[in-house]
Amino acid sequence: MRQKILLAIVIVAIGTHAQNSIIGDSIKSLPCDSIELHIDSVHVKPGTIYDTPYSRTFSMPDKKGLAYNTTALYGAGFVTLGVLELLPEDATAWNKTELRKTPVFKRWWKHVSHAPVWDGDNAVFNYVLHPYGGAAYFMSARSRGFNMWQSALYSAAVSTLFWEYGIEAFMEYPSIQDLIITPVFGSMIGESFYKAKRYIVAHDYYLLGSRFLGGLVAWLIDPVNEFVGLFAGNPCRNHHRADVNFVYTPRHLAMQVVF
Repeated sequence: MRQKILLAIVIVAIGTHAQNSIIGDSIKSLPCDSIELHIDSVHVKPGTIYDTPYSRTFSMPDKKGLAYNTTALYGAGFVTLGVLELLPEDATAWNKTELRKTPVFKRWWKHVSHAPVWDGDNAVFNYVLHPYGGAAYFMSARSRGFNMWQSALYSAAVSTLFWEYGIEAFMEYPSIQDLIITPVFGSMIGESFYKAKRYIVAHDYYLLGSRFLGGLVAWLIDPVNEFVGLFAGNPCRNHHRADVNFVYTPRHLAMQVVF
């Protein structure tokens, strides 16, 4: 009988915190030897990592979704390179006239085969945009069910192989600052972004009573998943809490949990 009561409490805790105290008080008010528990049904829809308790180590990886995100990152990377190409030289520290004298792929090989250098990029790029980019890479994996360490590894792989030794290497030597700051500080910021998005998702994308503000912040802290979600569907925006229905009599406690 005690096992039945414990099961009831566990199901209520999973379903909803709001109902927890109500059922708990109801159970306490009944003699332990006079309760019969009947679980009518439990319906569970496939969820996201946002439907689980917060954990740094738990993972439920969505590899297909991460593939979508990686593809989007590649596209965004080339667009970003085009934008940087249009910026003045004092913003990027690129000598574009000199660069254009060398064929594109020969230039890339020259840069990647050279040891990383301490770059002279604008501080905004090195210490604001690069950490933010690392956080976006991190969230690209974190929101797809990967744990904190897996997401940090993904951020490091993207920032190193995709950006420093990939797209940006067409224009300059790999940067010592960027190889460290982007994945390390980006992952630290990214885990904070993940916690913030958990709050937003749990409140149905409302923030301070505004769904517009909640959606805006979600886009800022998780741009890749929010963008891909426009085309591939965003399960976080179809987030539903569990509904717990229960009826009890002095000798009968019936419960239905619907997710």
